[in-house]
Amino acid sequence: MKDLMSLLFETNAFKICEENKPFWYTSGKIGPYFVNTHFLYGSENDANELLDFINEQLATEDKTNIPTNIFNKVLQQYETNEIFKTVIDELKTFIEEKIPVENIDYISGGERRDWYFSNIIAYLLGKPHITIYKDLSTVVSTCDFTENTEITHLESKRVLHIADLLNQSSSYVRAWVPAIKQLGSSIVWSTVVVDRMQGGSETLTNMGIRSLSLLQIDETLFNKALELNIINEAGLAMLNDFTKDPDGSMRTFLLEHPEFLENALNSDEKTAKRAKLCIESNLYNLND
Repeated sequence: MKDLMSLLFETNAFKICEENKPFWYTSGKIGPYFVNTHFLYGSENDANELLDFINEQLATEDKTNIPTNIFNKVLQQYETNEIFKTVIDELKTFIEEKIPVENIDYISGGERRDWYFSNIIAYLLGKPHITIYKDLSTVVSTCDFTENTEITHLESKRVLHIADLLNQSSSYVRAWVPAIKQLGSSIVWSTVVVDRMQGGSETLTNMGIRSLSLLQIDETLFNKALELNIINEAGLAMLNDFTKDPDGSMRTFLLEHPEFLENALNSDEKTAKRAKLCIESNLYNLND
């Protein structure tokens, strides 16, 4: 069986830039890697197909039908795709080792990418599932998703929230925690597939939530990339510098490679737009 770190690279769930060619992010900032945890669904193509299906469901279906329709797709993928099955089985074992499963009353997952992982784990652990929508409405499903009920009240239940990725926990603060709280229950545990190690876990801990992650974006992962010859020593140094000081390391890069910004401004429309945002907002204090 392949180890999970190797699967991150194989599926491009963790993608590292070419040397001296950091990625442009939507924010107008740059960085040496992208994280698309949902690609662990099997492949980028499989993950995008499910995302398209979810979007279609959200646009056309009644909220109470959506959980079952998505679960059926995910269950089929679990039963037929070796990569996804490996990830889910590892995630299930991890949860069983870290949390007394008998203490979990419900498992929740939020719109949209959490649903790649939360519903199948609820099924495998035999726990009812709470589907949380961005408008904070909620639907409870039986563990096999044969029955769904939109709810507004759920008194004093202990919830494990499963998410694909933890950044700075903004989705938890804005939506997932308030959605469960307004029902009358609480998220006691959070388990994510990948933690970007950007302070989200500390935020959750301060909210009284036990934060767990199957994989972390840290030196161990970077060293694995070096071992697999995905990066060289220079690439490793860039990743480590970015982890320690994202803005400072990328500011230094831009000052040392002024052609990078110029090339971006003359690139495709999306890249040029992000480069302009970077310059006009002075995101790296390049005008100082």
